[in-house]
Order: sequence, then C-alpha cells, then structure tokens
Amino acid sequence: MRNALLKDIAKVIRSKNSGPFEITFDVMFDDEAAYHRVKNSGALDQAKLERLYNVPATDVIVCMFFDPALAFKLTLRRRWAQGSVGERDTFGAQQHAPLLDIEVP
Repeated sequence: MRNALLKDIAKVIRSKNSGPFEITFDVMFDDEAAYHRVKNSGALDQAKLERLYNVPATDVIVCMFFDPALAFKLTLRRRWAQGSVGERDTFGAQQHAPLLDIEVP
C-alpha cells in the first residue's frame, strides 16, 4: 500500500474553538478500514503533532482516537486568548491546515 495524505483518507478534518483558551481539531472517517489505517500508522502521534504545531507537551490537553465515532481529537492550549489583541483566527477555523498533508503509510 502506498503512502497517502490524510486529507485523501479522512472524511472531515477541522479545527474550532474549545473555549477562549483552547482549540480543538477533529479528524473523522466514514470508513472503518481507513480509520484503523491512520490509527495504526502512528501518523497522528502526539510527539509528531507537537512538532507540527510547535507546542510543548504541556500544551496538549487531549490527543486520542475514539473508536466508536471513527474519529481522532486533538485539543491544544491557545497561544493567546480568543479575541485578544493580535489574535488572527477568533473562531479557530483555519488551524487544521497543517494536518491535511500529513503522510499516512
């Protein structure tokens, strides 16, 4: 099996607010085989995601797969409070882009 990009395997990849001090990322699948391929690949390993988002482990609140929903969730502390001066994405809706091109074996 060839490597594929996460955006070509997952049904939904999104980010959104999880309160004024957190942002959450959801990766959802509509196919059990695709979900298990990603889950078993290590492509969404916490250490890799820390590097991808340039955050320390202490800023990772949730990093988990949820089998009943065929989904993955990552929640990070925001670098600055939602709506504060200089904040660029008040809804957190544009922060998922780095996940799109993750390679999955």
